[in-house]
Amino acid sequence: MQNILDPAILFFAFGILAGSFRSNLEIPPAISRFLSLYLLMALGLKGGFALSASGLTTEIAISLGCAILLAVMIPIGGYQLLKRFLSPYDAAAVAATYGSVSAVTFITAVQYLENQNLPYGGHMAAAMALMESPAIVIAVVLANSLRRTATAGPTLSGGAAALGGAPAPAGIGKILHESFTDGAQLLLLGAMAVGLITGEAGKEAMAPFSVDLFKGMLAFFLLDMGLLTARNLGQLRGQSPWLIAYAVLAPIAHAALALGLSAAFGIAAGNATLLMVLAASASYIAVPAVLRYAIPEARPSVYFSMSLGITFPLNILAGIPVYAYVAHRALA
Repeated sequence: MQNILDPAILFFAFGILAGSFRSNLEIPPAISRFLSLYLLMALGLKGGFALSASGLTTEIAISLGCAILLAVMIPIGGYQLLKRFLSPYDAAAVAATYGSVSAVTFITAVQYLENQNLPYGGHMAAAMALMESPAIVIAVVLANSLRRTATAGPTLSGGAAALGGAPAPAGIGKILHESFTDGAQLLLLGAMAVGLITGEAGKEAMAPFSVDLFKGMLAFFLLDMGLLTARNLGQLRGQSPWLIAYAVLAPIAHAALALGLSAAFGIAAGNATLLMVLAASASYIAVPAVLRYAIPEARPSVYFSMSLGITFPLNILAGIPVYAYVAHRALA
């Protein structure tokens, strides 16, 4: 209840309500893009300032290693399960979506920990950046393998079939380039580097930008995400109950896996919370944008509606405080 009464979360709920009523309220795309870039820049600066104060420690290295391990295990395991009730291409796309991360979910979790005065490491922003790309690469490799072993041309489905064809699949080299040079990810890492270099002096100079404005900007962006979520709920109609169940239960299983790794390697509760949030989140921006061209055989209405229509609001409204509670109870 304390999380739901947070102003930023209430604006997210208000956005869902306004979108459900088909209000003409909208945030211009350019403003929405600016808000997302601001949040990533502010988060990167916070992480860089924290790293400058703490330095590179064994715990940081272990946390980053666990993040990479999760980024590999989740999409591979997800694909093995999903291909039982989805086409192989759809299974690869959904596995990539849930194997990657949601930056907005992570940023909201960071704000939640700060509101509760719960400590965490700024290096977890680097963990988020590291977890974004492996799932995309794994999905593209799986799709290329499927194409090589297919006895006929790729089966078109969903929107691709409606268009009467599909664009040529992107090569792995192009996907790797796009994954590692994505503007948002580069901004996050660049801001971390600036924070690391400037240290305490930079922190004081940038506080009005990266601290004072952060809460309001997050609330504004979550309002936009609430509107977007409501407008995509219609895509869930007619989806298999198995997919709905996966969108609800997979994040819980992924968070439990992250908690197990945190307990095994002695990761602090605050960092474990963020690792659980990252593992439980699903991408609805970066991965769908890449998969639309990398795996044109997959149906965007499946993987996009699952991540944005179900998993994202569940994590924002209930998941984050639950993950924090469980992590601090189990690892305190």
